[in-house]
Amino acid sequence: MDANLTLPLLYGLIAVALLFDFLNGLHDAANSIATIVSTRVLRPQYAVLWAAFFNFIAFLFFGLHVADTIGRGIVDVGIISPRVIFGALTGAIAWNVITWRLGIPSSSSHALVGGILGAGCAKAGLSAVVWSGLGKTLAAIVLSPLIGLMLALVLVLVVSWVFARKTPFVVDNTFRVLQFVSASMYSLGHGGNDAQKTMGIIAVLLYSQGLLEGGFHVPFWVVLSCQLAMGLGTLFGGWRIVQTMGSKITRLTPMQGFCAETGGAITLFLATWLGVPVSTTHTITGAIIGVGAAKRVSAVRWGIAGNIVVAWVITIPASAAIAALGYALVGLFG
Repeated sequence: MDANLTLPLLYGLIAVALLFDFLNGLHDAANSIATIVSTRVLRPQYAVLWAAFFNFIAFLFFGLHVADTIGRGIVDVGIISPRVIFGALTGAIAWNVITWRLGIPSSSSHALVGGILGAGCAKAGLSAVVWSGLGKTLAAIVLSPLIGLMLALVLVLVVSWVFARKTPFVVDNTFRVLQFVSASMYSLGHGGNDAQKTMGIIAVLLYSQGLLEGGFHVPFWVVLSCQLAMGLGTLFGGWRIVQTMGSKITRLTPMQGFCAETGGAITLFLATWLGVPVSTTHTITGAIIGVGAAKRVSAVRWGIAGNIVVAWVITIPASAAIAALGYALVGLFG
């Protein structure tokens, strides 16, 4: 699979990439809808429709810097081949399915990064790694949940001060309306950052086959295909993970839901504009912990939060190992 592909094989590999994008939306649907569902502002079936729409239109608001990072910033573009792409997607999809079945809100983004690393290193060793791009991605593992946490915490404190003299009824009704805005913003950030990762994979595959004229770029049909696949995945929803994200970490009010979604959205907007492929799961989890801790530290179920952190830590090495195995198995048939 290292030589130039026939068109049917190329189309098949692109279909596998879009399958990953669909599973990304399925797996991460809870990130977009958990807070608005747990506060009972929207029923789950309406929440996924809302999130899927804003996931799809996200390409209208952001550039393609994240796609460029994934396509050229994790491993050297010169070692990319169909076999590497297949191995990377195998690792990412397998890890997504495993964690989805177990109801663990792990990161689809870092599963893909791990897949690229595993397959790339299986082909060319550590010399294939683009350390600058990988470095900012690894830094985001720590920074994105911390930024989401701090922004959500500050928002809760500010909102609590502004609405200190309002009745609980007024506060609740106000933020039930505002949560529609914050959920839309978060879904835009989710669609803008996550769909671009698959765009980068498909674009670098086309580039490796000499099918992109004028250098590396993301064709518009790839943009639309990836946004649509992610939107459809979100539409089907990740119900196993909704409960963990929306209620097991901490119980949320509409005001807290608004602050968590807004803090997470701001974090995703900044990361997407900077071209950093962050984890939407990490970000919203940090924000939810932030609003829970603002109420009282004991409001956060730290044991569950700790289990999620463990999943974050093992995602990249686990998906990398599966990807390296996938790369090796393809060699047995090639």
